[in-house]
Amino acid sequence: MTPATKSALWIIGILVIIIAVSAYFMRDTDNVDNENANSSDQVVCTMDAKMCPDGSYVGRVAPNCQFAACPSATSTSGNGGTYYPADILK
Repeated sequence: MTPATKSALWIIGILVIIIAVSAYFMRDTDNVDNENANSSDQVVCTMDAKMCPDGSYVGRVAPNCQFAACPSATSTSGNGGTYYPADILK
């Protein structure tokens, strides 16, 4: 066997091993995705928001995808109390 033939066989062998390992990991990743897709404990809510009377916004929360309760502020920012994103711009 010539040195060129030996080199070619080594290269082919290494490529076969790389392809086999890649295929194994791709198959394993697909199984994880399928298991997660069939899981009944996952909830996906829409990303819409509701504007509260104080000007803040709340989003939907799992498991029922209902809007979260609007916060009730007892004091305004600057007094060491609760503040809302709109207050940052003031």
